[in-house]
Amino acid sequence: MRKALRLLTLLPVLFFYISCKERHEKVKKRPNVLFILADDLGVHDLSSTGSTYYETPNIDRIALEGMVFEQGYAASRVCSPSRASIMTGKFTARHGITDWIGAKSGTAWRDHKRFDKLLPAEYVHALPKADVVLPEAMKAAGYTTFFAGKWHLGNKGSYPEDHGFDLNKGGWEKGSPMGGYFSPWTNPNLENRVDGENLSMRLANETSDFIKKHKDSTFFAMLSFYAVHGPIQTTEGKWAKYREKAINTGLADRGYIMERNLPIRQVQDNPVYAGLVESMDDAVGHVLNTLEQLGLDDNTIVIFTSDNGGVASGDAFSTTNLPLRGGKGYQWEGGIREPFFIKVPWLDNRGTSTEYPASGTDFYPTILDLANIDPLPGQHPDGVSLKPLLEGDSLPERALFWHYPHYGNQGGDPSSIIREGEWKLIHYWEDGRNELYNLTKDPGEQEDVQAENPEIAKGLNNKLNNWLRDMNAIIPQKDPEYDPNEDALRNTRITQGLWPKLEKERLDFLSETFEPNADWWGSRTTND
Repeated sequence: MRKALRLLTLLPVLFFYISCKERHEKVKKRPNVLFILADDLGVHDLSSTGSTYYETPNIDRIALEGMVFEQGYAASRVCSPSRASIMTGKFTARHGITDWIGAKSGTAWRDHKRFDKLLPAEYVHALPKADVVLPEAMKAAGYTTFFAGKWHLGNKGSYPEDHGFDLNKGGWEKGSPMGGYFSPWTNPNLENRVDGENLSMRLANETSDFIKKHKDSTFFAMLSFYAVHGPIQTTEGKWAKYREKAINTGLADRGYIMERNLPIRQVQDNPVYAGLVESMDDAVGHVLNTLEQLGLDDNTIVIFTSDNGGVASGDAFSTTNLPLRGGKGYQWEGGIREPFFIKVPWLDNRGTSTEYPASGTDFYPTILDLANIDPLPGQHPDGVSLKPLLEGDSLPERALFWHYPHYGNQGGDPSSIIREGEWKLIHYWEDGRNELYNLTKDPGEQEDVQAENPEIAKGLNNKLNNWLRDMNAIIPQKDPEYDPNEDALRNTRITQGLWPKLEKERLDFLSETFEPNADWWGSRTTND
């Protein structure tokens, strides 16, 4: 009897203990999120995605410990629209940021001394405040939010801290690393500390410091590198390493061919770009190690992707995306296919992959779903949660859309795209023509097959037109001052002047005597 009474007196304590334990476990299961976004990194710019030249062991860890989306897409071929789609869960025609913020449009396009058939469409110049963007949703759910690096989604008043981030280290209106990759740089939101400090590692240090400070809370941290956007820069040591690697592998006779509008790089042998890629990878490793050292890696979702394809034409002509066609700014797969990795540590999908076509619009609903936060379907209507795929299930087929009514400096054309299943249709705004590709049979988009598949082309074209109409998409207009003779002269200058210059520059970078300047872009200091 006494034992029974004693047990009764202990029951409330036991129930209290179990209740506390359940609550503790429930809180512990609520995941942190680390979102790593590279700038201009091509789909084949990683060791794990096929590069035999670049070395990226730390980013590869994310792929090996999570799921690889083999057909992961950015929502745009250039940066600001793609980034806005990650933040909003909307395709570009819906949120209105269809070009990189700061690009000229309308008659101002003529200031570039371009003589094109169209005047690029107008576009939204800041992340719309009416949207409940991803960090705002996370913050409303109790997350501490942090941003480091490239923003490029509006001027002052539309910085990260104006859109749900508690802390902002380095995010402002500029889309490239002003002042370069070594301190002193020019950035009002990231002070200079030590001359020669590497920008990518500094952003990683800021992210690690945030994680250490908030290790006992629940956080959403976005590490948004300026790398590997031009101007491409690296240290003398990394340049020497990759120069030797290129020489020992054997140099191709030529580095470029002529694409439709500009020369395009065909080989990965730029030792400066390779060093820049490795520096970013070093920075990723630093943050991943911080998570492990703090014991947070088993409760932190890690996402890695890029905002558009690798720069094969225009800008710094840095890399190649072969066997995919094109690169940043292009309408082909090389311009929009990305590294796309999601690591969810409690799911048994290490080293797995899926062929499901995923979009940058999908990150928003996926993160909410994984964090057990109610979805906001009115906010992220173009994204789907990828959680079922991460758990080993399937998702229904759906169409993906892109709208880029602009010219860029990389050689791509104003066009809109629909992908559905294995089919991809590109509509060109200059002359109204279409191209149709079967991506299963022809991932390099070498053969337009609309003549053999007229019904498929017609159906996709109708779907694309209906979508553009529903989105009230802004279309580029013909330029009444278009001069075909000036246009032809520009093309001649490109083929006879730019192309040979690029081939020479490629060999200069690989020369034993290459030296960009006395201090190697500021990486060599008096403290070395």
